[in-house]
Amino acid sequence: MSYRQTLEFLLHDWLHAETLTQRPRYAEHSRETFDAVLDTCERIAREKYAPFNRLIDTEEPRTVTEADGSLRVVLPQATHEAQRAYAESGMLSAAQDYDIGGMQLPYLVEAAANSFFGLASISMGSGLLTVGNANLLMVHGTPKQKEVFALKEFSGQWSGTMCLSEPQAGSSLSDIATKAVPDGDGYAQDPLGPRYRLRGNKMWISAGEHELTENIVHLVLAKIPGPDGKLVPGVKGISLFIVPKKLVNADGALTGQRNDVALAGLNHKCGWRGTTNTLLNFGEGKFPVNGAPGAVGYLVGQPGEGLRCMFHMMNEARIGIGMAATMLGMAGYQAALEYAKNRPQGRPIMGTGKDAAAPQVRIIEHADVKRMLLAQKAYCEGSLALQLYCARLVDEQRTGTPEAVDEARLLLEVLTPIAKSWPSEWCLEANSLAIQVHGGYGYTRDFPVEQYWRDQRLNMIHEGTHGVQALDLLGRKVRMEGGRGLTLLAARMNATIERAIQQPDLAEHANALAEALQQIGAATKAAWATENPTEALANAVPYLQAFGHVVLAWMWLDLACCGARADTTIAPDRRAGVLHATRYFFHYELTKIKPWLQVVAARDLTCATMPEAAF
Repeated sequence: MSYRQTLEFLLHDWLHAETLTQRPRYAEHSRETFDAVLDTCERIAREKYAPFNRLIDTEEPRTVTEADGSLRVVLPQATHEAQRAYAESGMLSAAQDYDIGGMQLPYLVEAAANSFFGLASISMGSGLLTVGNANLLMVHGTPKQKEVFALKEFSGQWSGTMCLSEPQAGSSLSDIATKAVPDGDGYAQDPLGPRYRLRGNKMWISAGEHELTENIVHLVLAKIPGPDGKLVPGVKGISLFIVPKKLVNADGALTGQRNDVALAGLNHKCGWRGTTNTLLNFGEGKFPVNGAPGAVGYLVGQPGEGLRCMFHMMNEARIGIGMAATMLGMAGYQAALEYAKNRPQGRPIMGTGKDAAAPQVRIIEHADVKRMLLAQKAYCEGSLALQLYCARLVDEQRTGTPEAVDEARLLLEVLTPIAKSWPSEWCLEANSLAIQVHGGYGYTRDFPVEQYWRDQRLNMIHEGTHGVQALDLLGRKVRMEGGRGLTLLAARMNATIERAIQQPDLAEHANALAEALQQIGAATKAAWATENPTEALANAVPYLQAFGHVVLAWMWLDLACCGARADTTIAPDRRAGVLHATRYFFHYELTKIKPWLQVVAARDLTCATMPEAAF
């Protein structure tokens, strides 16, 4: 089965994307318009992205020094052409209203269409941060900020970043030291918003400097000093600012002057080499504005609410990273499958296995190679199902009934840490298995699977590390609103269990999922039995792993129910693939959760109490 066939099965047979056209917002769409969007993105990805994936890995971004001493980033021409084609496709504003140039596409279709770019070349980029930046401004920005900054990002004229981490503060945002002070007595009268001067250093900024667009809109977290002139400790003092690379007038036109934002250098990465990753200095005085140092920034929202605003973009980016991880896994799986179908080696164990004169068989005929391919299929297609399920929940938030909106909100709260972290870990394992299927060739640059693994390894780190996602899930998400989100998720799983238990081929799996769900509930209660966060969260990562496996088992069981419907028109090969992957996941993967949950329920402090000197 091709990737397009897999995608269409999930979109139409499982999630019934076409039913969204019955809602007023999407009424002008149809299956035909959805297919046309997929066709366009698949073609651009095939022509502008895929052929250059190796090129952008070997020709990393580099800098040249300009006459004024500033650093300019040089990228391959292929990257410029790919970004131009993507912007011209209209996908940057795909989900936006018609009256601002958008397509009013369901997010489900937008996510599916963008997946082609991740499959073709993940680090060439397709506007993830730009769209997230603009979406944040559409919710939290002033009308003028939306008009000047967000709309130009949606058009592709400008691009966007998120500037959170600092050299001394990675995931610990409460420790950021970037400072923002009001810019003169008239700062509140600027039409673009209250104007501040920022000073500080930001690190790990993806696409922080380039010449792909005429301007770059940085969203920067910084602290406004209190009345005593000191920075407020913790997250309460954090505010959010728009800091453009080049200064703009109130009508959005460039002034011709650049802001006091300087590229300090590039980070040279293991993977994702096609995307610039930068260190930026704000307000160091290299490009003083009106003769004074300090980068000009405009306040977004209210002072002290920067982190709340930024989470709008961060959560969107986390689901985007989950999709990126999924598509890297899928790319490796497709490469491994193609290789296994064509590589002759060895002979059957039975029959002519000892006859050296007998012809070799293709390696896909060996049971262990099938095991590795089936694991990749289970990880990657299961992850894709989860990503699209979350995308469907976004559409419920936007266009559903009040009850559906509330349910979608809660489900997304609980599922976001899983949607980001589970593919980041297990599609990395899929990429490792893709190398193994290739054998020694997989460890060379003659085949793409080593690059996929390197690109994949970042996804457990950025947009919130694995440990951060685990703390978020067990420390907050499963307990928020009295555990209502977890209860709602369990109800959805139980509905699938009830359908599956009626099917003879699925009843065993239905009972296994019911037991696993019970184990998750019991471990959650046991972890918090003492209400001691140190004890409860000591094994948050094993909890995350087990929780994710239960969610993915649910995805596969629901897909199997879809394939087993009496009125199904799904191709026999597709049905067989779904049923075998489901069986694999329940027999080989779901059984892993018991030891993970044992340490959670016991509040085992082995790791927490290990003395530093003993290492």
